[in-house]
Amino acid sequence: MKKRIALIFALLAVGCLSARAQEQETVEIPAAVDSTLLGRSILSVLGPGVQVNQSAEVRQALDEYVRANARKSIPGFRIRVFYDNGPQARAKSESIENALRSQLNVAVYRSFESPNYKVTVGDFRSRDEALRVYNLLKGTYPTAYIIKETINFPR
Repeated sequence: MKKRIALIFALLAVGCLSARAQEQETVEIPAAVDSTLLGRSILSVLGPGVQVNQSAEVRQALDEYVRANARKSIPGFRIRVFYDNGPQARAKSESIENALRSQLNVAVYRSFESPNYKVTVGDFRSRDEALRVYNLLKGTYPTAYIIKETINFPR
């Protein structure tokens, strides 16, 4: 008897939840925006025909927030495209850096930690964001790999 009552309550609960879910409006979730939008306003990702009405104070507060956090760093991911210490490593890292800057709209970093030259790409907050760009690069740079690193605050 107790099992039947519990089953009836469970079926009623499921029925109420599904009826309530049908009442709510379905909202389409936009695709995740990655952090490769450096230099662009967050409002620029809105689709065509979307208009945002806001006061000048709101825009000014958003710009000030971005400026204040521009020098902060957070944990994230980058793609290591080049890592070498050979005699031509410096010249090769420079050419790879220049090629990536012209090819992608992503931050490119070249560094030297004795004795290695390194070229890394991007400021990605998640591994998924980095993986999207990695898939574009792996044909040209087969030795590229994703690393966990401290990244610049997204702009």
